[in-house]
Amino acid sequence: MGGRITLGLYNSYDPSKLHEIHRRSVARAAPVCYAFETNLALFGFPLEEGFSSAIERLASTTIGEGGHYLRLLAREGRLGIFPFPRRGFPPQLGEVVAATPEPEEDKLLAPRELAQRAERNSFLVVIGLGRRGLPRNVLSIADYHLELSGRRVPFETCTVIGMLPAMLHAYRR
Repeated sequence: MGGRITLGLYNSYDPSKLHEIHRRSVARAAPVCYAFETNLALFGFPLEEGFSSAIERLASTTIGEGGHYLRLLAREGRLGIFPFPRRGFPPQLGEVVAATPEPEEDKLLAPRELAQRAERNSFLVVIGLGRRGLPRNVLSIADYHLELSGRRVPFETCTVIGMLPAMLHAYRR
């Protein structure tokens, strides 16, 4: 039985108020995750209400087909909403991989290798929303660092949201 890959969106924006950029990031990620058999996890999003209400708040944006794919992920048990990790990420999501253009050499994992390992094990690939990327504490607790280009080229969050699940899905085929 194969493992699962979960795309983790880490809130590097405002931790106290849900902004349009939060909703748009989720609206971009949901159909890509659905299409390429990737789960979606949200970390540190300011969503205090219950799960169903949180989905409706996240779906209230002008993009993302009214939250259709977000609701499908939720219905299939492929969406998780979690607080900021204090001592680590939820272990049920798998080994933690931080997507970064500046990986530590001893933690470096290539996309093809991650996809191959995901045939046996589950992985949570975390990306930071916004220009600050992932904070140091997340990079330090990650088991691996994933650099997508092979050339240490930084990408916009939207680009990573689109290419990461598609790339890993293609490598798993």
